[in-house]
Amino acid sequence: MAGTDDPMTRPRYVGLPTFMRAPYAEADWSDVDIGLVGVPYDGGVTNRPGARHGPREVRNQSSLMRRINQATGVCPYELARVADIGDAVVERPFELTGAHDQIQAFYERVAAAGVLPLSVGGDHSVSLPILRVLGRGRPVGMVHIDAHCDTGDDYLGSRFHHGAPFRRAVEEGVLDPKRTIQIGIRGGINDRDVWGFSHDSGMRVVYMHEIPALGIDGVIAEARRVVGDGPTYLSFDIDSIDPAFAPGTGTPEIGGLTSFEAQRLVRGLSGVDVIGGDLVEVSPPFDVGGNTALLGATILFELLCVTAEAVARRRH
Repeated sequence: MAGTDDPMTRPRYVGLPTFMRAPYAEADWSDVDIGLVGVPYDGGVTNRPGARHGPREVRNQSSLMRRINQATGVCPYELARVADIGDAVVERPFELTGAHDQIQAFYERVAAAGVLPLSVGGDHSVSLPILRVLGRGRPVGMVHIDAHCDTGDDYLGSRFHHGAPFRRAVEEGVLDPKRTIQIGIRGGINDRDVWGFSHDSGMRVVYMHEIPALGIDGVIAEARRVVGDGPTYLSFDIDSIDPAFAPGTGTPEIGGLTSFEAQRLVRGLSGVDVIGGDLVEVSPPFDVGGNTALLGATILFELLCVTAEAVARRRH
């Protein structure tokens, strides 16, 4: 379809912004394979807030996305029915565990409808209620791209915050640590054993200082080895990318991935059995000219491409 009847060919500055200019389907998910979801919640941050505004601005910047991935040739809309299915609205944002319960309830509905979710946070604590749904029945593997392992413990009186979701997920039996790889970890620490849980539980941690020697292709090969053929969740924290490219985030760490390296990493996951994913920690109040939100929207498109491939493989 071409012309003004096709949202993809209209001027990018017209119409209501949805993720990727996909159809908006807040109520009826019967014709949806992949649901793009906003999770506007940042009650789990430990430093700079603002990620609650991330979904709205990523939606806006995703108007710049197009149909086909020029690098891989993938057109996700030819492989799966994609829609923006709205937000996991938190009505009690001032109580963290209750907020997580509400997010989980939303994803229970998503799973019951047979929709595979790709989510935009929000802070990284929102991954836990999502994994509670997707990992029910059997723990899933994970490719986690981030500056931080997010396997900490109690912080300022709470066990649930954006620095601990994956420790909690392992403890709750919804994430398989031996099928989990964490890529891009860096920055100063106050405790030499701060990420001890990742190592002790069997996660593969690829520190940023290892990546130049491994090369991006080597990191991709290691990720594919770790997750194998089993169901795998993709979690991408925008702070994995150097703040020169992505300043709009709550816990920036210099010396990170370039935007192109990040794209290559996600593209290299083609063929993985993706069962869901998220893009988190875009904080528009700290952004410059919308650069971080645009980068987030672009990474979301890369995640959509590999996810659509997985949906198509399972269908056939």
